[in-house]
Amino acid sequence: MTSAPTTRSTRRGIPPLLPARLRRAGRPAWWAELLLTAIGYGAYSITRNAVPDHQTAALHRAQAILHVERELHVSFELALNHAADHVTWLIVGMDYYYATLHFIVTIAVLLWLYFKRPGAYRAARTALYAATALALVGFYAYALAPPRFLTGDGFIDTVVVHHTWGSWASGPVTDVSNQFAAMPSIHIAWSTWCAVVLYKLAKPRLIRVAAVLYPCATCVVILATANHFETDALAGLLTIAAGFAFQRLLTGQRAFPRAAASTATGPGCDGSLSPDRPARTPLAGPVTGTAASPMTDSDSGEFPQARSVAAPDS
Repeated sequence: MTSAPTTRSTRRGIPPLLPARLRRAGRPAWWAELLLTAIGYGAYSITRNAVPDHQTAALHRAQAILHVERELHVSFELALNHAADHVTWLIVGMDYYYATLHFIVTIAVLLWLYFKRPGAYRAARTALYAATALALVGFYAYALAPPRFLTGDGFIDTVVVHHTWGSWASGPVTDVSNQFAAMPSIHIAWSTWCAVVLYKLAKPRLIRVAAVLYPCATCVVILATANHFETDALAGLLTIAAGFAFQRLLTGQRAFPRAAASTATGPGCDGSLSPDRPARTPLAGPVTGTAASPMTDSDSGEFPQARSVAAPDS
């Protein structure tokens, strides 16, 4: 009869791809993380160098996506692009947002995880890197021009018009940036990853609210600056979802288990109870000295019994 627990465990899902000895907890060595980052940049460079071979196809695909969105009456990129461009300070701010926060916030969340939530770092990082790798495959296999290249359809390249400094999408830095990496939107994938991590693990309510708003604001920015189609944003959401799914396949468990998420509001993620939610003590029993069951009469579904001595408030 000892095989019953094993059977129940097997039915819960697919066994993890990684063996137990490789499913380590805690943060990895810093040099290993830098090595992974270097490998990722090398893979990005490969896709960037392949851009000239995909330029014509990328422009045709952009026209096709715009056509499909308009046929479905869901295309509002052009209207948002022109509306934001009419307010100079707004569109300039969006250009800088697009060029900088994409990296700053993601790196900041990674560092926060590494030093403050080491128990959750590996799983969260794996989901992010898996999604990024999948995006790189998309960049190479489905090179797509951004809407700002479709000037004949009325789109405005806001970086060129307003001479915004520092954007990786236009200007002199285009030589080190993939101009046809619109599908999927890595901005949406990374900002959504940041939102999930902070919402699950951060304690202050203000940070959790800002985390939820961050990918929403990013979506508005990528559309207003004509760097992505709505379809790219949707693909970015699917990409980060695939990243978390891949992490679960590797380890056999969620990146943020429910038990860990409920205790993550405390000072650490070590599984201890949060000081804001102390352990529940059982109610005192009758005068005989026995402890009463923590389940109340209403929980048991029975009518309350008459008692000679009322239980004190807990």
